[in-house]
Amino acid sequence: MTVSKIAAPAVKTVFERTIIFVLAAVFIAQQLTHWGPLAVLQGILVFIAIALLLPQLKGMTLWLSVSFMAVGVILLSVQKADAGYWLEAAGTNVTLVTLFVFAPLFGIPVRIPAYLEALNRFYETQVRSRSVLFVGTQLLTQIMGVFLNVGSIPVVYHIVFAKPQRGMTLLLANALNRGFAGAILWSPYFAAMAVVVSTLSVNWSTLLPYMLGLSFISIVVSLAVDVKGLRHSAEDVKGQVQSEEPPAVKRKTSFPAGLGLYLLSAVVVVLVLERFVELPMVLITCMAAAMFPLIWCLAKGTMATYRKGLENHVTVTLPALKKEMTLFLAAGFFSGSFGATGFGAIIPGLLEPIPLPISITFSIVTIVLIMVTSMAGLHPIVPVTIFAAGIDPAAVHITPEYLAVLLLGSWGLSNTISPVSAVNNLLAGLYKKPVYDFAVPNYKFAACMAVMLLLYLIVIRI
Repeated sequence: MTVSKIAAPAVKTVFERTIIFVLAAVFIAQQLTHWGPLAVLQGILVFIAIALLLPQLKGMTLWLSVSFMAVGVILLSVQKADAGYWLEAAGTNVTLVTLFVFAPLFGIPVRIPAYLEALNRFYETQVRSRSVLFVGTQLLTQIMGVFLNVGSIPVVYHIVFAKPQRGMTLLLANALNRGFAGAILWSPYFAAMAVVVSTLSVNWSTLLPYMLGLSFISIVVSLAVDVKGLRHSAEDVKGQVQSEEPPAVKRKTSFPAGLGLYLLSAVVVVLVLERFVELPMVLITCMAAAMFPLIWCLAKGTMATYRKGLENHVTVTLPALKKEMTLFLAAGFFSGSFGATGFGAIIPGLLEPIPLPISITFSIVTIVLIMVTSMAGLHPIVPVTIFAAGIDPAAVHITPEYLAVLLLGSWGLSNTISPVSAVNNLLAGLYKKPVYDFAVPNYKFAACMAVMLLLYLIVIRI
């Protein structure tokens, strides 16, 4: 094999990475300057990125991405849309690519060895009860997921299974799955929040109290759904626990204060910046992600961890996100082209004959549609983007904040039952089992959360 043949893949990878970085840079520049030519360049770069990445996809992701592009092209062609609209549709989800470039940087300080070692000791010495283990795993996954995204799953998995957990394998998988769904509800660094707040023009700080409340409800519902399984698992191992425990009980340790302070500070920084800086939420997140982890690692004297994390992000994390970036860009193009059909204007007329308040009917239809399509293998980003961009909240008698909570809640609960979600596929790889072994056990949880989401929206009346 010649040197040129060996070097070709490396050159292609560098070119792909460069296109992604340039696309993110152009998006930021366009958001800051609102210069028209940058919007055009942004759309062109999206088509180039899709053309480069699409041939590397396989399986369901490939077919979904190709289908989104094909249907989008057909819709825009039928509508005889001009070139400007094609480019605008292409740029619908560029926000997410920008987040992929910056947001994972928040996770670098979380991986400081001292923090992870202390977290392991805390889990080993403090978490004894099976119910506490179940809830604690879900809560820890949610907190870590906010900063590590799907990377939180293997981190928490290895902490939880540092020692054998008899009868808890599937229950802890449920906890990991639902914990990640809880992070989707309120994290400012996730695609879900980026799509919703940018499209509906609502503030993350305004949504945060409502989403934290819904996140708490998800933990309660999760425990209620699996309480019988927890009791059975405890009965199955009754009489075995004492033989597994060493005679000498290790001294209990507290949750690592430094890690807790970092996690809290990272959220507060974004919250404060959003209140005092007149910039879109995505730009604020990118600014904070670029600076805060670096400042933290400098202050802690852990720049080696930062450099290693940054290198890993550029060479490993970003290339591993090719599938998600291509799917999201293609889904954004489809959603943008679908908006050209003007479907949003006919929704109120279709719902009016139903003998319920139109806001309730719309909420039920939205939740059910996102759930059913997710179970069928469609990523929630597609219906969520369509609803966020194509529905006028006033036309269905709701506020933008109400629609935001509805869409984020529906995305979160649907993520647990989707066979194409990153978390279910990652769990399938870690446990070496079919992906449906992790999606199906969450059907009951998702159904209960759907009912609670509807009741929650009625109660909070935003």
